[in-house]
Amino acid sequence: MLLFFISMSISKAQTNYTESEVPFFEVPNPLTTFKGETISTNTAWEKSRRPELHAFFRENVYGRVPENLKIDSYNILEQDHNALNGKAKRTQVELTFTKNNKELSFTILLYLPKHVKNTAVFLGYNFYGNHTITEDESVIISTAWTDNNKEFGIENNTLTAASRGKRTNRWAIDKIIDAGYGLATIYYGEVDPDKNDFSDGIHHLLYGENQNQPKPDEWGSIAAWAWGLSKAMDYFETNPEIEATKVIAFGHSRLGKAALWAGANDQRFAGVISNNSGCGGAAMSKRKYGETLAVINQRFPHWFCTNFKQYNNNEEALVVDQHQLLALIAPRPLYVASAEEDRWADPRGEFLSAKYASSVYELYGKKGIGDMEMPSTNLPIHNTVAYHIRTGKHDVTDYDWEQYIKWANIHLR
Repeated sequence: MLLFFISMSISKAQTNYTESEVPFFEVPNPLTTFKGETISTNTAWEKSRRPELHAFFRENVYGRVPENLKIDSYNILEQDHNALNGKAKRTQVELTFTKNNKELSFTILLYLPKHVKNTAVFLGYNFYGNHTITEDESVIISTAWTDNNKEFGIENNTLTAASRGKRTNRWAIDKIIDAGYGLATIYYGEVDPDKNDFSDGIHHLLYGENQNQPKPDEWGSIAAWAWGLSKAMDYFETNPEIEATKVIAFGHSRLGKAALWAGANDQRFAGVISNNSGCGGAAMSKRKYGETLAVINQRFPHWFCTNFKQYNNNEEALVVDQHQLLALIAPRPLYVASAEEDRWADPRGEFLSAKYASSVYELYGKKGIGDMEMPSTNLPIHNTVAYHIRTGKHDVTDYDWEQYIKWANIHLR
């Protein structure tokens, strides 16, 4: 076990934002199996350690997908080869899934640069509909359930044109296209609405007889969103304009958790970006800093599988921690990003996860995070395991995208 020396534990009822009050804990070693065997080669990692870690996260944290559900059909809803002032091609494609006389569809909004063939793509979910990431009036407005938001003009859980372009600040589309990358996004509520109700998302298509919610080891919403990213990959493999071997899973906050789990499950993703993913994402659970397992499972009981709740106020019982989730992405490039004012997401815990996952990358001759000390603000590390902490709050900014593009140019081109 790797030792993390800190002084004292905290009250279960309080949110800890003091580093000296992080409890002492042992960091589970990614290179030691549950039986105590040492892993010293990437072959041994892939044969024994990686499978047991993946199985633990699947059965006790995110939940397993009951069966493989393939795309029933995909339909091009709209297409324009002269989008974004003439420099991009826009496609809106609907993927449909059917099972047990039930149906679910979600729409991918895809922008590809006109000057690039076989384009590498950033793929990520958005929070309030595809039409919110751009002022482009041709982008279709989703009819799926949406959380109300007065600032965005969303009432009665329904999206309207009032919210068009409200999240352009989070999607540096011009920078992405100008750099020669494509951007694909999906409204996450079309895959599974973000509420504690498993009757109106993808889950209910796969229920058995008399079942109305997932079993204790079956998928919560994060695993469902991760599943949706993999289904988008299935479509990309049919699209000759996309270089499907160079698709990067991106996500912010809860959707950063989904991107990490998608990357761990589906090795077709060429890289993964976790932006401020925090508890249940990149941040180490055993630190109990900022958001904790008890808090996240109480506020969002649908995100993880039911089995995960046994670790509420009981993080010390976990035989894994989130750095081992990050290690499951090895040897593919991984970027973990934090924000200085986002203490809820525990920036240091996110950094340490990247650091402790690096030992697995080293088995492949890849460079990870070598220092225990966090880098200075706005001074990124662009190794295969990359990290930055920027000024500002819980958000996605142009600075973040500038770093992701630079890093992708180094490791994915």
